[in-house]
Formats: sequence, structure tokens, C-alpha cells
Amino acid sequence: MRLKLNRPLVFFDLETTGVNIATDRIVELSYYKVFPNGSSEGKTYRVKPMAVIDGVEQQMHIPEAASNVHGIYDEDLRDCPTFKEIAAEIAKVLEGCDLAGYNSNHFDVPLLAEEFARTDVNIDLKRMKLVDAFTIFTKNEPRNLTAAYKFYCGKDLSEAHSANADTMATYEVLMAQLERYSDVPDTVEGLAEYTQGKQKYADFAGRIYYNDNGEECFAFGKYRDQKVADIFRRDTGYYGWLISGDFPEYTKKVFTRIFLDLRK
Repeated sequence: MRLKLNRPLVFFDLETTGVNIATDRIVELSYYKVFPNGSSEGKTYRVKPMAVIDGVEQQMHIPEAASNVHGIYDEDLRDCPTFKEIAAEIAKVLEGCDLAGYNSNHFDVPLLAEEFARTDVNIDLKRMKLVDAFTIFTKNEPRNLTAAYKFYCGKDLSEAHSANADTMATYEVLMAQLERYSDVPDTVEGLAEYTQGKQKYADFAGRIYYNDNGEECFAFGKYRDQKVADIFRRDTGYYGWLISGDFPEYTKKVFTRIFLDLRK
């Protein structure tokens, strides 16, 4: 195996109620944890999605379009734990690890961060190296996971959109990519930079980026490319608009940290 690990690498995949990072929820989470000594472990969780509806927290309906993709329906999850109930267990699995997935930097990691942000579990995914096999694939052979699995592994992904099948396929694809491309780094640090790019973000949704001086700047809106702290100093109302707006919770937490730091 060409992959060099200094600490465990957790491959994971989510099935969800939809593709909106701020409002959708996890319905299935699967992980495959690879240790530096070559051993591994994995598990799949079915998760009852919860949301506040009409002022009451209750099970969230899975839209038919989403169920048609992953085959999970409301009734399948009625007796399953909520994310809050398994958050501490998931955090323990991820502790001291790095993360890998397929298109995970743009969707799975931000959505997982959102789910954690709704709990009392303290975990900082920003401290982890993030490896995205999808980015490696699109830089070399632009297609989807099913095609990647066929291309790199010579197999048909018969259970696509099952979290467990997608997780295991991602692991096999990354291992095959490392064997095929000699210029792809074989360390998690190198893979994270290769798949994330050189632009660094303060949040997972890509709304706040770091400039060359390591200062948080807006990546959107009327204050695009201006420093967040500078804007909050002269336009405190903008902070209020952001916090009340339809932004991911993790992004709001970053805005709040910057805002409160100005008042210390």
C-alpha cells in the first residue's frame, strides 16, 4: 500500500435528505478507519433526521427525490438514533484522525460539521487533514464515483448510493489512484493539499477565505474580498444580517468568533 499514514485516516460517506448543507440532514453515515499499522475497522449508522418544524423538534421528512437515490425512507428510520444521540460516539471515532471521502470537501465534511454544530459535542474538523478522492479523479479522469470505481478498480459499483458501498469504493479508488499516478502524494498532508488546493477557508462552505496574511475575508456578497473584521467594525448590522440569514451554522460560528474577538 503506497499510502503513508502518521495517524488513522477515516474514509466516510453520508446519505442525506438533500443537498443543502444548511438545512438537510444525515440519514446514513458509514466509515472505514485505516490505521498506520495496516489494521482497519468500520461501521454504518442509520440516523433519524431531526428538525424544528412549527416550533417542535420532530423527524424530518425525506423528500422522495432523495429516497429514490439512496433507497432510505421515513419509516426505515423511525426507531433509529438521532445524530445528537450518536454524536459523541462519532466524535470519538474521528478523534486524532484525518478524513477522506468522495466529493467530501464540498459536501460531506461541511454537512457533518453542521450536524455537530447542532449538538453539545465539541469537535474541530478544521484540525484534520481532508483528502478528497473526487478531486484527484477530476484532475486526472473527470467522471463520477461509479465510473471511477470501474476505471480504477475494474469493478461495477452495484450498490451505488449505499453509504457503506460508496465508502468502501472510495477507499479502493484512492488506493488505486496512488498506484496509478506517481505524481499524486502518498501522505495525508500531501493529499489534503492536492485535493483542497492552496486556497484555505475558515469555514467548510467556502464563504470565508484566508488572505495571504492569514486574515478572514468574505468570499461572497457586496463585501467580497474585504476583511471580515474590518466590515464588522464599521457595519455591525451586517453581522446581524449574516447571523439571521440562511447560512450554515458552522459559517455563522466563524462569523460570531470574529465578531466577539473584536470586542475583547
